[in-house]
Amino acid sequence: MPLFLKNDVLILRGMEPEDLDFLYACENNPEVWHLSNTMAPYSKFVLKQYLENSHHDIYTNKQLRLIIAKKEAPEKALGAIDLFDFDPFHQRAGIGILIHNVEDRGKSYADISLNLLIDYCFNYLKFHQVYCNIAADNRVSIKLFEKCGFTPCGTKKEWLNQSDGWQDELMYQKLNPKIKAH
Repeated sequence: MPLFLKNDVLILRGMEPEDLDFLYACENNPEVWHLSNTMAPYSKFVLKQYLENSHHDIYTNKQLRLIIAKKEAPEKALGAIDLFDFDPFHQRAGIGILIHNVEDRGKSYADISLNLLIDYCFNYLKFHQVYCNIAADNRVSIKLFEKCGFTPCGTKKEWLNQSDGWQDELMYQKLNPKIKAH
């Protein structure tokens, strides 16, 4: 993995078998299911299989999940950051991020991680763009992605079926400044 997926504070690393309990806790937390459209809990068996296949590259799986960890404690996962729906022809992918424990939020781990991943996408993978989809009421994520240079590019009306009714989903994107349009 390229060395620029770290800085003085954090590293983004591949998943290890030891991350099974962390993934189990994240994927089975109903408080964040609405972020990933999860409808039911995952078994440890299924997550273990996922971990066993996570070594494939983004071109094979069309997705990449990296663990967010402090540089001085790389074995302890703080969260995860994902590239999903990778489209090699159009050189783009979606980004999702989760800082798992509430006490680790608000410490700039998310924006550091997001900027590290954007740098990897633009300078190593040579993506043209990255994008994200955010529920209209998720002010924290909107602020995070805007802080990292994403701009709004659309609204999907009544896209998300939430417990309190239908909600819009906002689309954001960030273009690689090194790749110019025709």
